[in-house]
Amino acid sequence: MTKIKLCGMTKPESIICLNRIKPDFAGFVFAEKSKRYVTRETARELSLMLDKDITLVGVFVDSPAEEIEELFREGTIKIAQLHGHEPDELIVRLQEDGIPVIRAFKVRSAEDIEAARRSPADWVLLDSGAGSGKTFDWSLIQTIDRPYFLAGGLTPGNVRGAVEELHPYAVDASSSLETDGQKDEKKMADFVNEVRDI
Repeated sequence: MTKIKLCGMTKPESIICLNRIKPDFAGFVFAEKSKRYVTRETARELSLMLDKDITLVGVFVDSPAEEIEELFREGTIKIAQLHGHEPDELIVRLQEDGIPVIRAFKVRSAEDIEAARRSPADWVLLDSGAGSGKTFDWSLIQTIDRPYFLAGGLTPGNVRGAVEELHPYAVDASSSLETDGQKDEKKMADFVNEVRDI
């Protein structure tokens, strides 16, 4: 069964909703330029509220390895998701410290898929771009032969078709689950239900 990741959590109300609908993964964004950015302190508080069956993912953009390692050691995150220009050496360092890694790739061409295929990360995330809310050309995915998270423009209205067509390891959504810049509990629940109903 395709797993589900809901990203960009910032408020206790969203955590309460997650505990009810039970996605497999929940994401905190630690990139300060993001409108979904959370401080280390807020992330820690929210993580303590979250059901232990939901795996916490920290989303980073060119953060120092030490920052990621500290968040992992204190239990705030269980997986690191990298969206910047992090070298493979950093991925390997994190893995050697016991931190699973998701490496994000913006997909525009077959070359991007090939780069994702070669990545040493535990999983890759295939996206149209950071929070663009748009899908990319899914035909490019046909050649990838490793588990991946599918992101970029997935909504409660199209995620079922994406899963049935592509069979990704996991689907990931954030901006499409918001109304007026805040997580919408109905959209979150609808997204999860569409995937689980398949």
